[in-house]
Amino acid sequence: MTRAVPERSASLHADPGAPRHIAIIMDGNGRWANERGLPRLAGHRAGADNLQRVLQTLDSAGVEFVTLFAFSTENWNRPTSEVNGLLDLMQSVIGECVEELHKRNVCIRHLGELDQIPASLADATREAVKRTASNTGMNLCVAFDYGGRTEIVRAVRR
Repeated sequence: MTRAVPERSASLHADPGAPRHIAIIMDGNGRWANERGLPRLAGHRAGADNLQRVLQTLDSAGVEFVTLFAFSTENWNRPTSEVNGLLDLMQSVIGECVEELHKRNVCIRHLGELDQIPASLADATREAVKRTASNTGMNLCVAFDYGGRTEIVRAVRR
């Protein structure tokens, strides 16, 4: 008897016991940098640099959904220089990663709002989502300018 292999199973090494969904809260990068005497943004960059390897590992293991909590609505309360650095980093990461994720058949989704971020970052985010929309592999849900409390308030207003 043969078993059909789903199209998304690009890896022959997928772990049948892997969870379907993993959420990653990108927290502690600034503290990591502070402990090493580095600028907080160096910690955020180090976290972003590690992200590609983590995503590739999860994809190879057969994880179907990864939700990445990258920037909560509460992050707007950080110092302006750090917020601007995070926004610039996000735009840089999108530029560096989208094509590789597309080649690996990853579908990028955005959770949150795009109206408070710079237009160039909002456009890059929309383009990344559009570019990968028909991909059938792992779903990467990026929560950016997203917060549970804010979502409840928005839902009530609708």
